[in-house]
Amino acid sequence: MVKVSFNSALAQKDVKKDSETLIPTEDKDAEADVLVHRQSRAWCWCMCLGLALMLSGVVVGGGYLYRHYILEEGQVFVCGVDYREEDFMIREEEEMEVELPNQFQLRQLEERIRVLEKEQVELISVPVPEFEDGDPADIVHDFQRRLTAYLDLNLNKCYVIPLNTSIVMPPRDFLELLINVKAGTYLPQSYLVHEEMIVTERLEHVEQLGYFIYNLCQGKDTYKLQRRDRILGMQKREALNCHKILHFASKSVVQTLICDP
Repeated sequence: MVKVSFNSALAQKDVKKDSETLIPTEDKDAEADVLVHRQSRAWCWCMCLGLALMLSGVVVGGGYLYRHYILEEGQVFVCGVDYREEDFMIREEEEMEVELPNQFQLRQLEERIRVLEKEQVELISVPVPEFEDGDPADIVHDFQRRLTAYLDLNLNKCYVIPLNTSIVMPPRDFLELLINVKAGTYLPQSYLVHEEMIVTERLEHVEQLGYFIYNLCQGKDTYKLQRRDRILGMQKREALNCHKILHFASKSVVQTLICDP
């Protein structure tokens, strides 16, 4: 007969050892879970912060690009000029004693302006002036071609003349002026400049005048202009069929009188 004995002390020791082995393992897993959870939250916050910084950078950069490449280069400015009637009227010597009504009344001229600095072009749209019998017009000042074109919207006719840089600001300077006074506000009080033009000949090949003038005048009767004071034998008081276009492309308002011979 084989006698089998059971050592209870040894068994209790083994059970105690197993219990001691299992308990620390569970604690380690819980600590690992907590650590992973904390790392996940920290990573999530970092990602959110990074996205916020990236988004703010996009907003700031987008605003900068919008201002410098859309507002300044492509924005349509709506603004105007105040000027007084005594600047507006040019009187002859024998008329100096005539009393003119409201001679100190302020006049206002509004227009829509778009400046394309890269193309060196100024595009101007003039509605019917509120205080004068001028014609509504679309105007192109092309500094590359050194030409100005007027489209008289009442007559649906185009008139082209060499660009007068003494009364038309270059695109960069004009754009800076418009930005400084802000779109939609009036420029400081100004004065009026008069110029008189005579139609000299009809232009047949408008496509040779450049893209912008061609785009303005295609399909319309187009004529070349010459300043009246440069035409020999033309008397100042000679009766002519004339019409006016007022606009500004600098700090002064220009009244262009276009006359048919």
